[in-house]
Amino acid sequence: MTDLSTTRLREVLAPTIGPAPWYWQTFPAITSVARQRFDWSHHGEEGPVGYLVTLGLEQETEKPRLALNTYCRPFFAPPNYLGIWCPEGRSIRFACFDPDTLKAFEMAEIAGWFKQSPDRIYAHTEPMADLEVPLDLGPGTHKIEVPPELAMVEELIVPTSYKAMSNDDPAFALFVFYLHAGLVEVLPQKWLTGAQYQVGQQWITRAARDPESHRIVGECFGVGTFLLEEDGCRLERWLERR
Repeated sequence: MTDLSTTRLREVLAPTIGPAPWYWQTFPAITSVARQRFDWSHHGEEGPVGYLVTLGLEQETEKPRLALNTYCRPFFAPPNYLGIWCPEGRSIRFACFDPDTLKAFEMAEIAGWFKQSPDRIYAHTEPMADLEVPLDLGPGTHKIEVPPELAMVEELIVPTSYKAMSNDDPAFALFVFYLHAGLVEVLPQKWLTGAQYQVGQQWITRAARDPESHRIVGECFGVGTFLLEEDGCRLERWLERR
């Protein structure tokens, strides 16, 4: 029988990547094709670069190669690329970079303006590939055109706001991307409605699939961690309430 104990499911969720800057310590270190290691740095909560997260070579993190604004999540894109997804208007944007091509820049370039900017990613190097997926997709599975640089990523669970027509409609959804197959499955979260929660203050930060049960576990900011039913749309139980 599959172990759905709270302790084990919390362990499944713990390393799951969450949004910048709050979850920056979950961000994956990247080793490039040239065997260079890149690490993440968080620049505190005050000053002109407060709340920003930057990526730099392990031995020179003071020389950033890339900066992330709020709500960005990096991910590993095989074989050795850096993927980033973030909200972009009414779309989800994916960008893919080759770390070896990222050029260093001075922190002074982004001091003061970047965290107030609508731009989510700052780099001197253009991404190798870009993909935008609209948020108005209906429930179910949809085909998408995936650039080859992202086509080795198997499953990526993306929590996002979702257009609710009333207070009883889902205000959030999980977009489950199977980039290797050119598919996205939209799972409206039927339990997370304006009638039941403070949408905007309470939101899904991250979610992961339990490899044993194939059920989805997640975290809702301001509420706690949860387990979904098998359909991925309904709440089975809270693992922890705050």
